[in-house]
Amino acid sequence: MSDSTHDRWVRAQSLFEDRAYREAIVLLRELVEDPGDVVHALTEVRLLLARSYYHSALLGPAIEAAREVLAADPGEAYAHLLIGRSLQRQSKREEAEPHMKLAELLGGYTA
Repeated sequence: MSDSTHDRWVRAQSLFEDRAYREAIVLLRELVEDPGDVVHALTEVRLLLARSYYHSALLGPAIEAAREVLAADPGEAYAHLLIGRSLQRQSKREEAEPHMKLAELLGGYTA
């Protein structure tokens, strides 16, 4: 008997909470490719994927995943924060600045 997509989503969230980010990435990538019964939460899945990449120091994929979140929801403050912080960690402060400002304006997140 295989896990349902909902079971994999719950397990990915648990792995993230346990700081097993790379393991969470595997499940989250599968869910993005085949969202099944969590299709209603696809933006949340992508955001958790971006966060998992960020915490794994996979900054390029974190930015890409956060941009996918913004394509679906341009007002998602945390996605802007992830892009901004990822760019800062890459010493791209000027590119990061607009995202950091949007994160603060949209969600109250500060650097």
